[in-house]
Amino acid sequence: MEQERCGWVNSDPLYIRYHDEEWGVPVHDDRKLFEMLVLEGAQAGLSWYTVLKKREHYRKVFDGFDPELVAAYDEQKLAALLTDEGIIRNRLKVQAAVTNAQAFLKVKHEFGSFDRYIWSFVGGSPVHQHRTRLSEVPASTPESDAMSKDLKKRGFKFVGTTICYAFMQATGMVNDHVKACFRYSTTAEGQGNPVPGFETETLVTD
Repeated sequence: MEQERCGWVNSDPLYIRYHDEEWGVPVHDDRKLFEMLVLEGAQAGLSWYTVLKKREHYRKVFDGFDPELVAAYDEQKLAALLTDEGIIRNRLKVQAAVTNAQAFLKVKHEFGSFDRYIWSFVGGSPVHQHRTRLSEVPASTPESDAMSKDLKKRGFKFVGTTICYAFMQATGMVNDHVKACFRYSTTAEGQGNPVPGFETETLVTD
Protein backbone atom coordinates (compact mmCIF):
# COMPACT_ATOMS: atom_id res chain seq x y z
CA MET A 1 0.00 0.00 0.00
CA GLU A 2 1.42 3.35 -1.04
CA GLN A 3 2.07 5.88 1.72
CA GLU A 4 -0.24 8.88 1.79
CA ARG A 5 1.37 12.25 1.20
CA CYS A 6 0.39 15.91 1.16
CA GLY A 7 -1.81 16.71 -1.83
CA TRP A 8 0.63 19.13 -3.47
CA VAL A 9 3.12 16.36 -4.34
CA ASN A 10 3.11 15.06 -7.92
CA SER A 11 4.38 11.70 -9.19
CA ASP A 12 7.92 12.81 -10.03
CA PRO A 13 10.41 10.87 -7.83
CA LEU A 14 12.38 14.12 -7.39
CA TYR A 15 9.33 15.86 -5.91
CA ILE A 16 8.39 12.84 -3.81
CA ARG A 17 11.91 12.65 -2.38
CA TYR A 18 11.85 16.37 -1.59
CA HIS A 19 8.55 15.99 0.27
CA ASP A 20 9.60 12.82 2.08
CA GLU A 21 13.12 13.82 3.07
CA GLU A 22 13.35 17.62 3.22
CA TRP A 23 10.12 19.59 3.41
CA GLY A 24 9.30 20.45 7.00
CA VAL A 25 12.57 19.15 8.45
CA PRO A 26 14.25 21.80 10.64
CA VAL A 27 17.28 23.40 8.99
CA HIS A 28 19.96 25.11 11.07
CA ASP A 29 22.86 25.25 8.61
CA ASP A 30 23.44 28.83 7.44
CA ARG A 31 24.42 27.91 3.90
CA LYS A 32 21.34 25.73 3.49
CA LEU A 33 19.16 28.53 4.87
CA PHE A 34 20.69 30.94 2.34
CA GLU A 35 20.07 28.42 -0.45
CA MET A 36 16.41 28.16 0.45
CA LEU A 37 16.09 31.94 0.73
CA VAL A 38 17.44 32.35 -2.82
CA LEU A 39 15.37 29.53 -4.26
CA GLU A 40 12.13 30.64 -2.62
CA GLY A 41 12.73 34.10 -4.07
CA ALA A 42 13.34 32.57 -7.50
CA GLN A 43 10.02 30.77 -7.16
CA ALA A 44 8.00 34.01 -6.99
CA GLY A 45 5.26 33.79 -9.63
CA LEU A 46 6.23 30.22 -10.49
CA SER A 47 5.78 26.76 -8.99
CA TRP A 48 8.24 25.25 -6.51
CA TYR A 49 8.42 22.20 -8.77
CA THR A 50 9.85 24.39 -11.55
CA VAL A 51 12.60 25.64 -9.24
CA LEU A 52 13.25 22.24 -7.68
CA LYS A 53 14.08 20.76 -11.08
CA LYS A 54 16.70 23.47 -11.53
CA ARG A 55 18.16 23.29 -7.99
CA GLU A 56 21.22 21.20 -8.79
CA HIS A 57 22.20 23.59 -11.56
CA TYR A 58 21.59 26.55 -9.26
CA ARG A 59 24.00 24.97 -6.77
CA LYS A 60 26.62 24.68 -9.49
CA VAL A 61 26.44 28.20 -10.89
CA PHE A 62 25.88 29.89 -7.51
CA ASP A 63 29.03 28.35 -6.00
CA GLY A 64 27.17 25.99 -3.70
CA PHE A 65 25.24 28.96 -2.32
CA ASP A 66 28.25 30.22 -0.39
CA PRO A 67 27.00 33.67 0.69
CA GLU A 68 30.54 35.06 0.85
CA LEU A 69 31.09 34.23 -2.82
CA VAL A 70 27.62 35.25 -4.01
CA ALA A 71 27.89 38.61 -2.21
CA ALA A 72 30.96 39.41 -4.33
CA TYR A 73 29.40 38.70 -7.74
CA ASP A 74 30.10 41.49 -10.22
CA GLU A 75 28.32 42.59 -13.39
CA GLN A 76 30.26 40.10 -15.49
CA LYS A 77 29.06 37.22 -13.32
CA LEU A 78 25.50 38.53 -13.36
CA ALA A 79 25.59 38.78 -17.15
CA ALA A 80 26.77 35.18 -17.37
CA LEU A 81 24.00 33.99 -15.07
CA LEU A 82 21.38 35.79 -17.15
CA THR A 83 22.40 33.77 -20.22
CA ASP A 84 22.22 30.45 -18.34
CA GLU A 85 19.09 28.51 -19.33
CA GLY A 86 19.48 26.25 -16.29
CA ILE A 87 18.19 28.93 -13.89
CA ILE A 88 15.30 31.40 -13.77
CA ARG A 89 16.69 34.17 -15.97
CA ASN A 90 15.03 37.11 -14.30
CA ARG A 91 17.40 40.03 -13.72
CA LEU A 92 15.66 41.21 -10.58
CA LYS A 93 15.74 37.75 -9.04
CA VAL A 94 19.39 37.15 -9.94
CA GLN A 95 20.39 40.56 -8.62
CA ALA A 96 18.35 39.88 -5.49
CA ALA A 97 20.48 36.80 -4.78
CA VAL A 98 23.56 39.05 -4.60
CA THR A 99 21.80 41.73 -2.58
CA ASN A 100 20.44 39.11 -0.19
CA ALA A 101 23.88 37.52 0.22
CA GLN A 102 25.25 40.88 1.31
CA ALA A 103 22.36 41.44 3.73
CA PHE A 104 22.68 37.83 4.94
CA LEU A 105 26.32 38.39 5.92
CA LYS A 106 25.40 41.53 7.86
CA VAL A 107 22.75 39.59 9.80
CA LYS A 108 25.23 36.79 10.46
CA HIS A 109 27.74 39.29 11.81
CA GLU A 110 25.12 40.94 14.03
CA PHE A 111 23.56 37.79 15.49
CA GLY A 112 26.41 35.29 15.24
CA SER A 113 24.53 33.21 12.68
CA PHE A 114 21.62 33.69 10.31
CA ASP A 115 20.13 30.60 11.91
CA ARG A 116 19.89 32.31 15.29
CA TYR A 117 18.25 35.36 13.75
CA ILE A 118 15.70 33.68 11.49
CA TRP A 119 14.54 31.11 14.04
CA SER A 120 13.77 33.90 16.50
CA PHE A 121 10.53 34.48 14.58
CA VAL A 122 9.22 31.18 15.97
CA GLY A 123 10.92 31.44 19.34
CA GLY A 124 13.73 29.07 18.41
CA SER A 125 11.59 25.94 18.04
CA PRO A 126 9.41 24.63 15.19
CA VAL A 127 5.68 25.31 15.23
CA HIS A 128 3.77 22.05 14.86
CA GLN A 129 0.57 22.67 12.93
CA HIS A 130 -2.45 20.36 12.89
CA ARG A 131 -3.88 20.72 9.39
CA THR A 132 -6.36 18.10 8.23
CA ARG A 133 -6.76 19.39 4.67
CA LEU A 134 -4.52 21.21 2.21
CA SER A 135 -7.09 23.99 2.03
CA GLU A 136 -6.40 24.81 5.69
CA VAL A 137 -2.77 25.68 5.03
CA PRO A 138 -2.45 29.49 4.93
CA ALA A 139 -0.41 31.52 2.47
CA SER A 140 1.00 33.60 5.31
CA THR A 141 0.85 34.02 9.09
CA PRO A 142 1.61 36.81 11.59
CA GLU A 143 5.07 35.23 11.99
CA SER A 144 5.79 35.37 8.27
CA ASP A 145 4.45 38.95 8.23
CA ALA A 146 6.96 39.90 10.94
CA MET A 147 9.78 38.06 9.18
CA SER A 148 9.02 39.77 5.87
CA LYS A 149 8.87 43.20 7.47
CA ASP A 150 12.19 42.78 9.24
CA LEU A 151 13.99 41.23 6.26
CA LYS A 152 12.85 44.09 4.04
CA LYS A 153 14.04 46.59 6.64
CA ARG A 154 17.45 44.93 6.46
CA GLY A 155 17.60 45.26 2.67
CA PHE A 156 16.51 41.80 1.54
CA LYS A 157 14.58 41.47 -1.73
CA PHE A 158 11.86 38.99 -2.82
CA VAL A 159 10.90 38.38 0.80
CA GLY A 160 7.17 39.08 0.84
CA THR A 161 5.14 37.36 3.51
CA THR A 162 4.01 34.52 1.20
CA ILE A 163 7.61 33.78 0.20
CA CYS A 164 8.62 33.93 3.86
CA TYR A 165 5.94 31.44 4.85
CA ALA A 166 7.00 29.05 2.08
CA PHE A 167 10.56 29.42 3.40
CA MET A 168 9.35 28.63 6.93
CA GLN A 169 7.58 25.50 5.69
CA ALA A 170 10.55 24.34 3.66
CA THR A 171 13.08 24.81 6.47
CA GLY A 172 10.95 23.22 9.18
CA MET A 173 10.19 26.37 11.12
CA VAL A 174 6.62 25.15 10.79
CA ASN A 175 5.36 21.63 10.14
CA ASP A 176 2.53 21.92 7.63
CA HIS A 177 2.28 18.25 6.66
CA VAL A 178 -1.42 17.40 6.85
CA LYS A 179 -2.44 14.82 9.45
CA ALA A 180 -3.11 12.09 6.89
CA CYS A 181 0.41 12.42 5.47
CA PHE A 182 2.85 9.77 6.70
CA ARG A 183 5.42 12.53 7.37
CA TYR A 184 3.10 14.39 9.75
CA SER A 185 4.04 12.43 12.86
CA THR A 186 7.61 11.55 11.88
CA THR A 187 8.48 15.19 11.24
CA ALA A 188 6.83 16.23 14.47
CA GLU A 189 9.03 13.87 16.46
CA GLY A 190 12.04 16.08 15.89
CA GLN A 191 10.22 19.36 16.38
CA GLY A 192 10.87 19.88 20.05
CA ASN A 193 14.52 20.69 19.56
CA PRO A 194 15.30 24.41 19.67
CA VAL A 195 18.10 26.18 17.85
CA PRO A 196 21.38 25.15 19.52
CA GLY A 197 22.37 27.81 22.03
CA PHE A 198 19.13 29.71 21.50
CA GLU A 199 17.94 31.71 24.49
CA THR A 200 14.32 32.64 24.89
CA GLU A 201 14.72 36.42 24.72
CA THR A 202 13.40 38.19 21.66
CA LEU A 203 16.17 38.86 19.17
CA VAL A 204 14.18 40.95 16.72
CA THR A 205 12.11 43.97 17.67
CA ASP A 206 10.48 46.79 15.76
